[in-house]
Formats: sequence, structure tokens, C-alpha cells
Amino acid sequence: MRIRNALLDRILAGHYAPGERLVELQLAREFGSSQAPVREALRDLETAGLVTIRPRRGSFVNDYRARGQHEIYTVRGALEEAAMRLALPELRRNPGAVAEHLDGMREAAQAGDLDAIIHHSVWFHRVILRAAGNALLLRMWESLHVDIHSRKTLLQPNIDMHAVAESHAPILAAILAGDVEEACRLSREHQAYFELRA
Repeated sequence: MRIRNALLDRILAGHYAPGERLVELQLAREFGSSQAPVREALRDLETAGLVTIRPRRGSFVNDYRARGQHEIYTVRGALEEAAMRLALPELRRNPGAVAEHLDGMREAAQAGDLDAIIHHSVWFHRVILRAAGNALLLRMWESLHVDIHSRKTLLQPNIDMHAVAESHAPILAAILAGDVEEACRLSREHQAYFELRA
């Protein structure tokens, strides 16, 4: 995770240019590790669409601003809307975990703790997906590597962490009100909002 996040941060900061080759052995030396954790980090970044691994040629940085990266937000919005439709009755009875992660985001924003705000943001949505009780829906959502894309979004210039935290509050309010249509709309539009900032 440490190596993956460091590589992701460098890609987003422009330290590596699109098309640049990432050499496992060199990175392993730099991070003071074996090649295995570097290889694992590169595989994670490949599944998230940020790196392409070419057999016998190496790993190459992709353009993280490419259209395919933005399409993830549309897919994620559709999955989260579907999950909300299934999950709302359960969440309305037991909103504690969702509220807890909103509070966690607010505290993290106050402390300027990027890792904590990512953690609580991802888990805010993961709680909803799990409450839907649909294993396929959850697997599809997890396959989008939400933590990587959340980090990518929150590392963009001029991102206000307090605004990020508060953008989740209307979703919780709709859950508490039992308004399924509003909760579904907000879940979908929440992703569209972040797509514009990615």
C-alpha cells in the first residue's frame, strides 16, 4: 500500500510522464524493498487503469486524465444508485455506520488528514454497498479500485476537504428521511460532481 500510494502520488504530480517506463528493480532499490511489493503495487495501478504492464517490456504510465478514467465515475454512480435502492430500508433502520464515517470525514478534514478522509469516504460508500446485500454489485464496485480513484481525486489542486466531507451529508439526510428516490439521485450525482474535479 505504501509503495502503491507513493507511485500514485508521483503519477498524479506529473513526476512520471504518460508513457514513461517504471523499472521494478530501480523502484525496489529506491523504496528499500524486494521487487515483489513493487510488482504488486504496479498490478494494482494497472487494474485501476493508471499503468500498463507489457510482458517482457515493462510497466508504463498511462494518462490518468484519459476518457477511460472519467468513465469510472459514471459506472460507479450507476452502481451506487442501484445499491442505494436495495440498501435504503436497512440503512434507515441502522444508519450508525454511515453516520460514523461522515463524522470521520469531518474530523479528518479538520485535521487535514488525507489518508483518513479517503478511508472514511471509501467506507461511507462501502457500507451502503454492503447493506444492499448483493454480492455481485459489491464485487463490481470493488473492481473499480475506489480507494485509488478517491486518492487520485483528492490529490487534485484546490480540493477542499471540508467540502468533500460535507458532500456526503445530503446522502445521509436522504437515508434518514427514507426518501429512496432522493437518496438514489444524490448517490449518482455525487459521482458526477467528483468526475468534474478528477
